[in-house]
Amino acid sequence: MNGRTNDRACTVVRPGALTTVQDLGRPGQAHLGVPRSGALDPPAHLLANRLVGNPPDAATLETTLTGCGLRAHAPLTAALTGAPCPVTVDGRPAPWGLAFTVPAGAVLDIGPATSGVRTYAALSGGIACPPVLGSRSADLLSGLGPAPLRTGDVLPLGAPAPRPAPTDAVPQPAPPAPLVLPLLLGPRDDWLTPDAVTTLATAPYRVSADSNRVGLRTEGPALTRARHGELPSEPMVLGAVQVPPDGRPVVFLADHPTTGGYPVAGVVPERALAAAAQAAPGTPLRFLPRPRNG
Repeated sequence: MNGRTNDRACTVVRPGALTTVQDLGRPGQAHLGVPRSGALDPPAHLLANRLVGNPPDAATLETTLTGCGLRAHAPLTAALTGAPCPVTVDGRPAPWGLAFTVPAGAVLDIGPATSGVRTYAALSGGIACPPVLGSRSADLLSGLGPAPLRTGDVLPLGAPAPRPAPTDAVPQPAPPAPLVLPLLLGPRDDWLTPDAVTTLATAPYRVSADSNRVGLRTEGPALTRARHGELPSEPMVLGAVQVPPDGRPVVFLADHPTTGGYPVAGVVPERALAAAAQAAPGTPLRFLPRPRNG
């Protein structure tokens, strides 16, 4: 992203609360200390790209709660998925969940999410900022990839497909309410008391406003430890549910650290994390633990 202009590009006129460039991330780099990163809601990212005819790994924009605004330098095709929101082109309503055209010079405004958290904007050709370690994703923990959008940034676009694939109505899951997360217990659930494991399985939690791309933080009863020492730092995986000193579980998302020293009570399967990415602050949350040998 830079201040130069060209025909296959758009300029940021409103960056929103947090808008980042995301693709499918950097899997397989944890041994280098590099998180996976990538779109927090991969199905929404993939669908947006499909609607405009992009390949699955083309970079999209991931907005957070308040959307963003872009001025197109040349005609382009856009599609919005993920968290529903109002969409306009030069003030005129445009569809959400379907491909539409943005004329040259027009402003595409992606409004605030009406439910959920993160909206995905695919633009024909994809965001073509330089890749870092094979990905264009912004990693907010390590600082790899492009910085979050700022007013005046120019986003280069790649060459568009000759024509988008034909689509009709495409079902998309609604943002979760409540959020129910399956949980495979271990490897450090024995660092919790039996009562704490019961609490994790039965107590109501809520999604905390302190949640971000690193982890979904929770509000609710604290989990008590059976052991009070400190663990050596050990590898962390996507979906790990770590129990920090305050006892409130944290679900690690795409920008999570690759190592950590707090006990991991369990792991949420990757397939359930897209719903976690769309759970707004205050959303009721329950865990459904399953024993390691279950």
